[in-house]
Amino acid sequence: MPLLTVAPGIDIAYEIAGQGAPIVLVHGFASSRGQNWKSPGWVAPLTEAGRQVIMLDVRGHGESSKPHDARAYDEAELASDVIRLMDHLGHATADVMGYSMGGFITMRVLHDFQHRVRKAIVAGVGENYYGRGRLETDAIAAGLRAHSATDIQGMVPRQFRLFAEQGKNDLEALALCMTRPRHSFSADEMTHVSTPTLIVIGENDTTTGPVGALANVIAGVRVVTVPKRDHMTTVGDKIFKEAAVAFLCDD
Repeated sequence: MPLLTVAPGIDIAYEIAGQGAPIVLVHGFASSRGQNWKSPGWVAPLTEAGRQVIMLDVRGHGESSKPHDARAYDEAELASDVIRLMDHLGHATADVMGYSMGGFITMRVLHDFQHRVRKAIVAGVGENYYGRGRLETDAIAAGLRAHSATDIQGMVPRQFRLFAEQGKNDLEALALCMTRPRHSFSADEMTHVSTPTLIVIGENDTTTGPVGALANVIAGVRVVTVPKRDHMTTVGDKIFKEAAVAFLCDD
């Protein structure tokens, strides 16, 4: 499992499958490249579509470093890790697909490095791109730091804690990542972005909500809603995979 040093004491674990035009996959919060992409069966359809699949573990997750420093999780740094990995692998441009937190990071990559992204897929993100305030993120972080899940008040913080425990994560690193400095870009802030972008959300995804204002942030964005799927079940759905491959191959 190769590692890329992106800062002193911070290594990013990554994995490559297939050959062809590169696509970087960015997983969701408290997940990993294996849990978010390999287990749900994403590698085969993408490699069969002629893509070199590049999967990284976001810092604080998986086999990457898990610093206990809030500054390490600034969303600008998380987005820059995608570009650092592309530079390391010699890719001037690549497609980028992110799910949930990975979708937030993909939005930041689009804003900061839009000339490096051929096409973007933002999945598991809808109106929550603007809707999750500091109060909720602080509550989730407190839940991650609680002695046990039974001590947590509130359904959402408890759900995050239980999911995080499934992956045997570093809960303090995740708490810092949850409260990371971030900014949700308005349409006025994204006028320089002309990258073809696909948004994918589950019909029953109450975590992200409907697409809402996010559909108007990037000119010409396409939206696919996956029927009868929620936040956890959309990621491996056949409709999502087919829509992603069709979008990537539509040149």
